[in-house]
Parts: sequence; structure tokens; C-alpha cells
Amino acid sequence: MKLNLHRMNNRISLLIGALFLLSFSLQAGTKQQVDKNGYNYKTVEDDALNARVYTLKNGLTVYISVYKNAPRIQTFVATKAGSKSDPSNTTGLAHYLEHILFKGTSKIGSWNWEAEKKELDNIEALYEKYRSTKDVEQRKTIYHQIDSVSGVAAKYAIANEYDKLMSSIGATGTNAYTFFEQTVYINNIPSNQLEKWVEIEAERFNEVVPRLFHTELEAVYEEKNRGVDSDRRKVWESLLNGMFKQHQYGTQTTIGTVEHLQNPSITEIKKYFYKYYVPNNMAICLSGDLNPEKTIQLIDQFWGKKQRKDVAPFVVAKEEPITSPIVKKVTGPDAENITIGFRLPGKATKEALIMELVSMILSNSQAGLIDLNLNQQQKVLGAYSYPLRLKDYSIHMLGASPKTGQTLDETKDLLLSQIELIKNGDFDDWLIPAIVNDYKKSQMSEMESNKSRATEFVSAFVAEIPWEDATNEINTLEKISKQEVIDFVTKYYNENYVVVYKETGEDKNIVHVPKPAITPVQVNREKQSDFYKKITTAPINKIEPVYLDFEKEIVFDKLGKTSVPIHYKKNVENELFDLYYILDLGSLHDQELGLAVSYLDFLGTDKYSADELKKEFYKLGCEYGVFSSDEQVYVSLSGLSKNFEKALALFESFLKNAKADEGAYAEFVGRILKTRADSKLNKSTILRSGLMNYALYGEKSPFTDIVSAARLKEIKPTDLVAKAKNISNYNHKILYYGPEELGSIKSIVGNYHKVPTSFKTAPQKRTYPEKPLDENIVYFVNYDMVQAELIMVSRSTPYDESTAVQAKLFNEYFGGSMGSIVFQELRESKALAYSVRSKYSIPGKPEKSNYLVSYIGSQADKLPQAIDGMIDLHQNFKHSDVAFSNATDAIKNGIETARTTKGSVLFAYEKAQKFNRDYTLRKKLYEHTTSATLKDIQAFHQKHFKDAKRTLLIIGSKDQVDLGALKSYGKVKELSLEELFGY
Repeated sequence: MKLNLHRMNNRISLLIGALFLLSFSLQAGTKQQVDKNGYNYKTVEDDALNARVYTLKNGLTVYISVYKNAPRIQTFVATKAGSKSDPSNTTGLAHYLEHILFKGTSKIGSWNWEAEKKELDNIEALYEKYRSTKDVEQRKTIYHQIDSVSGVAAKYAIANEYDKLMSSIGATGTNAYTFFEQTVYINNIPSNQLEKWVEIEAERFNEVVPRLFHTELEAVYEEKNRGVDSDRRKVWESLLNGMFKQHQYGTQTTIGTVEHLQNPSITEIKKYFYKYYVPNNMAICLSGDLNPEKTIQLIDQFWGKKQRKDVAPFVVAKEEPITSPIVKKVTGPDAENITIGFRLPGKATKEALIMELVSMILSNSQAGLIDLNLNQQQKVLGAYSYPLRLKDYSIHMLGASPKTGQTLDETKDLLLSQIELIKNGDFDDWLIPAIVNDYKKSQMSEMESNKSRATEFVSAFVAEIPWEDATNEINTLEKISKQEVIDFVTKYYNENYVVVYKETGEDKNIVHVPKPAITPVQVNREKQSDFYKKITTAPINKIEPVYLDFEKEIVFDKLGKTSVPIHYKKNVENELFDLYYILDLGSLHDQELGLAVSYLDFLGTDKYSADELKKEFYKLGCEYGVFSSDEQVYVSLSGLSKNFEKALALFESFLKNAKADEGAYAEFVGRILKTRADSKLNKSTILRSGLMNYALYGEKSPFTDIVSAARLKEIKPTDLVAKAKNISNYNHKILYYGPEELGSIKSIVGNYHKVPTSFKTAPQKRTYPEKPLDENIVYFVNYDMVQAELIMVSRSTPYDESTAVQAKLFNEYFGGSMGSIVFQELRESKALAYSVRSKYSIPGKPEKSNYLVSYIGSQADKLPQAIDGMIDLHQNFKHSDVAFSNATDAIKNGIETARTTKGSVLFAYEKAQKFNRDYTLRKKLYEHTTSATLKDIQAFHQKHFKDAKRTLLIIGSKDQVDLGALKSYGKVKELSLEELFGY
């Protein structure tokens, strides 16, 4: 699946920003250097990433950071061309192209290019004719021709060969996204496969070949319809439309209009590719276990031949000032909310950086004005602040969901009142320095991730911010004064906003993309191009797998003279710590325990109010959390190690001295009831939680096992507080990952964390037996949506270790990637769904069963065909030597190069312990994968899939889904939300 992230100024301002950046770039200690092979590169003094920035002779920018946490490399290939560069008459083009660039080239994805090219040229000409034709019947005739010729062309194509190549080299996370300024292609690869990856990508971006175009076009149609069903997407687009009347940010969407989607142009897509996908407009961003000198040589060898081409600068449309609020309304089935947006200067300006600081003053998850005044005091159901720095303009978004009885206008006014507090200087003097420390702490954490490191490169490249300036942002933040923030907000935050009212109701203006008539095409699963054979047979230096030895990785000890275990692992990388108290006690043991630990978040002590407590933790650069699941309670404390003892003392004092608050509890109950009501409006919750639990357990399930509304109102807050204070009196363990020595940790924790001489006995856990699922049945929930979504579930055998190991390889073959059988058959060949997957699901607890779980997101009128396609794959095994080879390569490469490190080791041990193991399954999986054959995969399929009874869980509109047609799959039962949620 290609991921598409559509997230949520004048010249003088931009010039001032540029001059400002120049002024501090000279202070950043930039060095021009030459490596031993003669390649020039740039470094920046005190750069946390220790990055090298190369520019090849053809203009290609290469960012490299070495971080050897595992023998893997995070890769991004970025192009400075996104949806804002789409021609106004072919919107969605950049996104189309993103999809097409997974289809290969003349060398990747074709076994007879000369024959295929003739048919593809014919298809391109037919699309141009189709695009210019207005007569409906003539268009049908032309599309029938396109469909027919596409079937011929597909005979020469090899579907998903690029994805198969990525699997063969052990790549994970293969994906891409298109946004306003950029299109970015993503892979995480083993370090010993770097040369193969460089060669594959150089070929991939050498030319564009729009093969299997009309089936991929159908996938884009489905993606558009998913957006039509998304209230969040509609709010986002309305906000942008109100904010940008001239600029492409608001005048065209990344996915494109329905009209343009129905009239695509392969010719225009090709023009776009050859215009923007040139080396001087692209960057390769790498972070991981690599050698910079060898890496740049490889990149130059395969990419250096590409010819640079001048790219005309993007002309930024000037927006007129917003002088009064612009009001938008969006209607849909989800819960109501409010979104406010302010337009500010672009990413490279100082103003955009101050906007980030303002956003953190408003909301930093702990001590911001919104955090304390709105969320902590429960004046709204939930509120946030989010800054988005785009290249040409920035957007500062504020949002909130109202509590029961609260209007959207009241919610809006509460958000805007927090802005007024900043204007009046009504925020603590220590807050800005604390925010800067928070940034530094976040940077330390992000530097532990190769993906985060490479993402920083992409961000700087796309915004055209020199690396020395990007690395200096924290230093700039430190110099911003409180008065400067007040003046900034006074200038930029007034009546110049756009507000979007998201109301609950039927959207009568929905326009979806109708289904075209598509004949399934061949996928030529067993064919291989010469390029594929060359890559997959080329030798590599093998990396031997490393298996966790918990006895070597973890120090097992006890807290003083108590029986409380401490599992310790030292952090040798930075000054951050994580401390956990884990209790095998959850809501299924005590239904009100989850309420108790959640209620704690709104309480203070006899010494600190709830607000003051949050502020104290934020000053220390630390944060706490108490979370309850069905079977466990997690108490966590994390942050800067230098403040560990102070934070622990404060935290333990809070746990012991939390003070009940009647008013806070009344609001807390209101929040719970409103959240429950809103959950019944959310299609994902309905399908994945409500329907799934109903299928597995019936009306009484862990999902419906909640405290009733009547009981919520009866509970005494003091009883809840007593219950929360009591959690340390139950048996628990302590996990620590941080830089302090074990002896010091035992001493500090022992001083503040007092435990009884004997622990209380945990209440007996309530259990819910799994239903047998021994008949075919269809459960349907009516929901106002264009698409339909399906989960097909079958109960299989009880958990056992051998099956768990076998399932990993089977899933990789059957439904684990874009090169898998399920994806190729149902999306690539038949274009029946945008999103489709299937796997043999292993439980998280040994007492539970294994399940077959398949998902389909499809147009409602294609749902029966999609179900038939999935059932066929369940009943009839599809043989593919190539898919099997790719699956084994993917599993083995992954095990050879993946590493469990740092604090993750502690939780890997916790997971193993749930299954009474002191080892992970990686070694057994590697051995199984090395010896397994395709016959083993078939035998697994035959045993677990072929004759399994199916329960179909479907959410969709009764006006769109043919309930009569569903009867052929089993007894159809339409369920009410009350049956699913239990209230």
C-alpha cells in the first residue's frame, strides 16, 4: 500500500527570514571537506547527527548519517515535487506518479519490453482520446478498448517486480507518500544490500513506465473514496480552502478532483516525471550502518550518469490578508469538533520557528496553556495545538472536541482565549526555557531512530533549508524572549483565522468516483526480468543473525530485601531514563481499576494542585503515566536522568498523597460518557472493536466489560483514589532502562518506593470464553459511507509454538507485503480493493486461539466480488516459486539484520515470559525458514484455511451494500450499536 500523508508573506517577510537564517548560518561552524576518494562534502559543528551532505556533479544531494544500532539503513529518496506542482487541469498527478513508480521500468517489470511498449503506447493514446471525449457512450467504448488493450499489455508485464526485488533484499517499510512540496520513497534495508538497493533505485528513477495503469487507477479511485468517507480529510481540505484562495495548498488537493481522476493523462504524467525527477531536484537521505566514503562512491556510480535539468522555480501565489474569520462547515457521521487555522510565513523564516514555540506554550502534553486550562480542567473533551511548517506558508492549527452540552462556538472561544493569555503575558517565565529543554530531550530520543534522522534530512531538503540552519534551530529557540513571543502573537493571531465546524449528520454533497468496468489482468507471478535475475543472484556478504540472550542483556535483581524483581538494562547512549512498575492486575480483575488510574491524571496532592504537579514534572524534563489494560497496570516515569531522583520523589509522593476532587470526578464521568457516545460514531471503533469482539465472544466481551453509567455516578471519588493508591500493595516488578548504575537505582527507588512485607492477593480475573465460530455467518452494521469495509475471521487451533513459527513465513508469502499472493490477486490483478490483507493471527496470550483474519476496504458495489476473491484464495492455494523465494529471503534477511536493543530488550523479555519462555522465537523461525519448502506452505494453507468456517464483519451503508447478495456467505444478522457496545 502506498501511504499518502495529507497531514494535518509577503516577500518582505521571506526576505527577512532568509537574512536571519544567513546571519546564524555563519556561526554554525560549517566545514567544507574532501573525503579520501575526492568527493566534497559539508559537515556542521556540534551536529547531533554528525551528518555529511554531498552534492554530486549532476546536482544530486546526498545526506548521510552513521548510526550503528543494527546492520540496517533507513533510506528516503525525495523529490521536490508534490501536489502544489500539479498542473491545475490535472490535479492529483504527482500522487498518480507516486503509484506508477512502483510499477517498474523497461528493465524492471517486463519480460518482453518491445511487445509491451507497443501496447502501452496504444493505451496512452487511447487515454488522451478518452480525456478529450465528452460523449458518454463514446467514452464507454473507448474505455472498453483501454480495458481490452490493457489485458494484452499485461501479458508482457510482471506485476510487483519492484516490490519483489525489495523483498528479496530484505527491505521493510517499502512505501511512499505525496504531500504539497514533495514525493518521498521509503525503504529500510539491510546494510549488506546497499549496493543492490542503489542500483535498483537508480534504475527505478531512470524512466517512468505506466504499466497496469487502469488497475492502479482503480486503486487511486478507491483511495479517493476513502477520503470522501473521512470526516477528518474533509475538515482538512475545508481549512486549506478557506486559508488559501490563490495558493495551490488550498486550490487543489493532493489526491485530485473527481473529474481529473476520471480523466487521467499518461502523457502528462510522463511530462511531470521528466520535468521534476531530475538529480538536481532530488535527494537521497540515508541513516544507519554504512560507510560514507563507500556509499557516496556507489551512489555516484549508479546515479552520477543522470543528466541535470533546470527546474523552473515555483512561483508562490501571494495571499491577501485574512481580515475577519472565515467560517466553514463540514458534515459527516463522526463526532463533532472544531478546528481553527492561522496562516503564517513559510518554513525557512524565523516566524515559523516562533510559531512552533507558541504551539508548545499552548500544548506540550504536560504544562501548556491548553493542557492545563482546558484538558486538565476538563473544560472540553479534548483540545490540541499543531504547527505545520510548509515551504511557502505555515499553518498553526488549534482543535477541540466539545464535552456534553457544549456548543462548538463555546469550544472555539475557549481555544481562542488561550491565545489571548499569551498576548497578555499570562504564562510562566520558566515555560520557554522548559520547552527548549523539552526539544533537546526529544532530539535525544529521535536520534536513536534512523527513520527520524533521515526524516530530518528530507525536511531540510524539501524546504531548501541549509543543513547548518536546520541543526541550529534549538540554539535560535533559546534566544527567543517572552516579550518577543508576546509581540509575535499580538501581530499574527487576531481575527485572521479560518474556523471549520465539524457537525454530526448526513453529508448530502458527497461525490464519489464510480467503478469503471475492469477485466482482471494477468499478474505473471512466475516471470522474471533479466534485471531481477541479475540482482537476486549477485553475491552479498552475509550477516549472521544475532539472537537475544536475556541473561547477558538484562541484569535480574531484587529491590533491597523485598521480593520485588528489578530488570535492569543500562543506557550507554544518552542521558534519558525509563522506569516502569508493572502489575499483573487489570480491569478484568477489578472493573473499576482502569477508572481509578485514569482519574489520577486530574488530581493533585495536599502540597500541589493538579496543574502545579504537571508544571513541576515539566520543569524537571520528566513525565509520568499510569495506564491500565485488561490484565496489567503500567506505571511509568521517564525523562532526563539528572533529575531522576527528584522526579521519582515527586511521583511517589503523588501516588501516596493524591487527593480526591468531587468536581474533577463529576467532569471525569461526563468525559467518559461523551467519549463512549462518540465511539459509537467512529467506524473504525465499530468495526475493529465492536464487531470484532462481538464475533469472538458474543454480546458479553472484554470490550463491553465496562462500568455502567449508573455505577459511574454512584462511585465515591475517595474510593477510586484509595484503589489507585493501593496498586503498590500488589505483587509487581520494576523495569529500568537508563544511564544510572544498578546500585544507585536500587538505592534511589528503595528510598521512595515503599512496598509491604507481604502483598495483597489479586482479585480473580473475569474470563470470556471464545465462541466456536463453527458456522458461516455475516454480521452487518449500517453506517453512512461510500465504501464498505470487511473483516473476515475464522477461529483456528489453540496456540502452540510450532504453529506460531510456521505462521510467520506463511503470512509473508500469503498476505504480508505488496508482493504477496493476496495483494497481487485482489488489487493488482482484479482491482477489487485499495487496502487488502490476510494473515494467520497468533494471539498475545497462550490461552487464546489462533485466528485467520482478512481485511478488505472496497467500493460497496464491488464487495461481493472482493469477498469471492478472498474466499477463493482461502480455499484454493496459489503456487508461486518466486513469491516463496521472496518470502524466505525477506524473513531471513530480516532476522539476520534486525536487532532488539535498548529498552526494547526488557519488553521482549516480558513478552516471552507471557508464554513461559526465556527466549524469543527468532532462532526457531530462522531455522524453519531455512529448511521450509513451498509444500510446507501449501500444507499449512490446507490445514488451516481450506475448510475454515467464516464470520464476515461488514460496515457500510444499507443504501450501497446489497444485503441480499451477502446471504450467499451465511446467515445475515444486522446488529445495532447497542448490541455491539453494550450501552
